[in-house]
Parts: sequence; C-alpha cells; structure tokens
Amino acid sequence: MTEAEKYLYFLNKKYHKLHKTYEELFWQSYMGDHRVDKRKDIALAKRDSFRANSAYLAQVNKLIRNSERETRRRLGLWVRFFEMYQTPRTTLETKKKIDELESKINRARSNRKEGYIDPKTKKFVSASSVQMSVIIGTNPDENVRKACFVAKEKLATGQLEEYLQLIKLRNRYAKQLGYSDFYDFKVRREDGMTKQELFKIFDSIYKKTKYAKKNILKLEKKNPGLRKPWNFGYIMSGNFTKEEDQYFQFDEALMRWGKSFTALGIDFRGGSLKLDLLDRKGKWNNGFCHWPELVRYENNKRIPGTSNFTCNVVFGQVGSGDDGYNTLFHEGGHAAHLLNSDEQDVCVNHEYAPMSMSWAETQSMFMDTLFGSYEWLMRYARNKRNKSYPLSLYKKILKKHHLLRPLGLNSIIFVSNFEREIYEHKNLSIETIKTIAKRNFRKYFERSEDSFAALGTPHIYSWESSASYHGYGLALLAVHQWREYFYNKYGYIVDNPNVGHEMTKVWKLGSTKTFYEFVMLATGKKLSADTYIKNVTASLGTTMKRLQKRIKVMNKIKSVSGKVKLNVQVHMTHGKREVSNSTKSFENMAIKYKKWLQTQKIITK
Repeated sequence: MTEAEKYLYFLNKKYHKLHKTYEELFWQSYMGDHRVDKRKDIALAKRDSFRANSAYLAQVNKLIRNSERETRRRLGLWVRFFEMYQTPRTTLETKKKIDELESKINRARSNRKEGYIDPKTKKFVSASSVQMSVIIGTNPDENVRKACFVAKEKLATGQLEEYLQLIKLRNRYAKQLGYSDFYDFKVRREDGMTKQELFKIFDSIYKKTKYAKKNILKLEKKNPGLRKPWNFGYIMSGNFTKEEDQYFQFDEALMRWGKSFTALGIDFRGGSLKLDLLDRKGKWNNGFCHWPELVRYENNKRIPGTSNFTCNVVFGQVGSGDDGYNTLFHEGGHAAHLLNSDEQDVCVNHEYAPMSMSWAETQSMFMDTLFGSYEWLMRYARNKRNKSYPLSLYKKILKKHHLLRPLGLNSIIFVSNFEREIYEHKNLSIETIKTIAKRNFRKYFERSEDSFAALGTPHIYSWESSASYHGYGLALLAVHQWREYFYNKYGYIVDNPNVGHEMTKVWKLGSTKTFYEFVMLATGKKLSADTYIKNVTASLGTTMKRLQKRIKVMNKIKSVSGKVKLNVQVHMTHGKREVSNSTKSFENMAIKYKKWLQTQKIITK
C-alpha cells in the first residue's frame, strides 16, 4: 500500500467507528431510551471533532499532489468533506451546547403529557400527537376534532424558551463560520445555493399556483366550516380515509411492500434493516431512516451496510395504516439508496453533507409516488375479502382534490419560509416566534383561524433536519421530472425492473456529485419546476385521460409472482424487543409480524 492508500484506510476506519458509535446511541435515544443521551452527545462531539480536524485536511491535500488517478479522486472526496466541516475550537464548543440543548428538548417532547379534553365528559383522554393528528382527519365529531386541534396547538408551544435559545446558538455557530445566519449556512453547505436562489424558485411556484386558494372559498360554500383548521382535512378526506382504510390494513403492509420492491428490481446488496414501526410513549414522533454501519471496503472487499427506520403506526386506528405503508415506501427508498453505494470512502456513503438532503429525499419521495399511484393500488391494495381498490373511489378522490392540487407544495414552502424568517430576525423573542408561525400559516393555508403548526413540525428541533425542509420541495420537483422521464421511456413505473435498475446506477455513486448533477444524470435534463407546474395545473380532463392511459398500459404488464427477493436481512422490532426476522424467509417474518400485530391493542377512537 502507498502512503496515500494507508491514510485513506486510516480515515475510513476511524470515521466509520465514530459514526457507528454515535448512530447506535442516537437510535436508542430516539426510540425512547434517554439514559444514553449523555453518551450520545459525547459521541457526537467526537464525531464532529474528527470532521473539523484541520490536520486531516492538510495531510490529504499533501498526499493528493503525487497520487495516481483513482487515489487522487478518492482523496478529493475527503478534501471536499473536510472543507465542509472545518470548524474552529470555539465554534465546536457552541455546537456541543447545541447538541446538549437538542437532547434536552427531545427528552421533554418524549416525556410530555399528550392527550385532549373530551368535550362530553370533560375528562383528559391520553393520546399521542400522532393519534390526535389522525383523529383530526377522521373523527366525525367536530367537537372532538377541535379538542385535539387545541391540544396540539398547546403542545406546539411547549418548548418555546428552549427553542428560542436553540435558534440563537445555531445562528452564533453559523456566524462564527462566516455565514449570515443558520439558514444561510445550511442551504449553501448542503445544496450549494443561496437563500435568494432557493426562495426565488419557491416564490415563483407560489405565484403561479396561489390562484387555487380561491377554490377553497368556493368549496366552503358547499361545505360550511371547511376553513376551520380542525375541519379541513376531515371534510376533504375524512370519509375517503374511512373508505380506503380497508385496503390499507397494516398487517398486510410488509408483504405488499416486499413484493412491490422485488418487482421494481430493488436489491439491498446484502445489507441489513431494522424496522420499528408502532407508536409508543417516549418514541420520536416522526419517521426517519439512518445508517449505523455504512457501506465500506476492507481489503478491496465491499462490506454491506445496515439501516434502521421507524414510524408511528397506531395499529387499528382508521387512517394510520396508510401512514405505515407510506413509511415502508418512503424510508425504504432512503434505505435502498445508500445501501447500494459502491464508493470505497464512507464520507460519501451517509446522509450527511456532502449528501444533499434534496437528492436523498428525491429517492424516498419517488417511492411515495409509487405507493400513491392507481397503478400500484390496482395491483396491490386489497381488502380482507380480496377485493381490489376500486377505480371509482380513486376517481372520486381525484375529482374532489383536483381543485387543490396546485397548492401541493405550500406545506413545504410554509415550514421553509417560517424557518428562514426565524433565523433572519434580528430581535427574536417568544412572541415574535409565535407571530411568525401564525403569519406564515395564514399566508400558505386558506383557513379561518391561525395555527402554530410550524412549531409542531419535529424537523425544526433537530440539527440535521432544521433549515433543511426545503429539500422536500426541491426533491418534489426532481421526482416529477424523473417520473416523466420513466413514463416517456418505458410507459410505466410500477413493477418495472428497469426503473429500479436505472435508480441503482445513480445510487452506486453515493454523494460524489451535487444534487443538480445527479438530476441531470438521472433524467437527462437540468432541474426545473416546469414538469411539476404542468402536472399540478393540468385540467381534470387531462388528468383523467392520463390515468386511463396508464391503466391501459398496466393491464398489459404481467404481475410478478414468486417469493420476495430483496437480498437483505430484516429485523422487525418494537423497542428493544425483536418480533421477527427474515432469517428463514421474508414471508415467514411477515407472517410472524402479522400475528404479533394482531395481539396489540387496537385503537378505535
């Protein structure tokens, strides 16, 4: 081995160990075991110190001068990585304070009393934030929906003092590195663009689609009380959710997901998955995916990685099963993405910069659209009588929601703009945070009352996801562009192994390219909002014709039979308990998990 190769071996070995130690403690903490928080924060500080080490950067720059082509390329990845994380000692001390405060907020959110006051009995009903969100969308009693809304509003403002302190610390960190504020730091480092460039895109989309807000006022004439924030979701989708629920029974989700990914040609490359999918007290109340063991190489041999992902299904609650399916596709897309990397250097095999959140979310949100399409529903969604999801129901939903389709990106722009204003504010206080939250809700949602919904978004309290919510918006533009590319090339996406194989080609590159380079590589075109705008502003007639065309194509495609083949070891867990695994087979694991699910408390409210 040359000196450069030895140094690459050292960097990979050391960083992977630091990464794994932190990620394993992170999983324990976010699954509800906060006894490890202090150890987690220490592990995070050690990982951050490695990233910020200027001596490592200097040595890599020294070795790169006389190295051969491939070694020079690999050293260049580490140069890019270290340059992103160069941080003075005083700034690392600020980061340590941020980490400790985030842990404090997480503990408080995990241990807080959650529930609502029953409007009839006036007694407190224990219910998680996730449960209350589903109740607001599905319960036929407006008074109960309102009670849950009021409870969630109160929860949203529960950690404002700590949040205010967190914003100030994050801004101090960013300014110590030469950025104007934390949002400026995040968007420039992760996406290689300025705030002005980002919000120019979002403002343009908002201007071209805000006309549809008038449609809500028209709908309210037929649906009195529609604009009340606790009524909107129920009136627009509540009955549909109940009708659909029979086709999204969660105890069937695992097999349907496995079969669908198999038919799409997804291969997890010998990796391992740990899934924790049910809601419980103390657990982080939002789905996520991470990679404790990264894909790496030893003696030129590829070592598969591991991935954990989670969500908060309330088993038996109407509407919650749909969220579980969505998680399997969304987080499963994340997992497949980085478990397919072929890069030898671990610094480009994880979800952190230089990986762009926008590109990472493109993979998961692409899979969301797979599950949400009628092509998938007609083939996989069945009720207990084996009756497939009816086209009539899909069309009924499409017709009712069509007037609101242009506003689809508003929920993402809403959180993004809220955070931008928070970090840009010169004299921030608790009251100004509340004002900014309500003002943005008023701008992006046509409701009769304001809401603190932005403050209830889990992402804003975590370093990695705060000031990064815009990534979902940029990803959505890329997803529409990628889907158009596949439809034009193949005519269909669901159960098309060519789609999976093409995605795998770009997955193998880890984060060696920028978001914009990846979009060009995947779709053959520069990133643009044009396809998205064209799709969401299309007439109902055009949308229906496109649907019929895709159904006609899908009817000619044979269903894939046989066993689930994902080349992965799966562990189904609930906290520290392993419920089942795929050692014998994926099918055996799914059957055991299904039987266990049916022993769990079924929520009927």
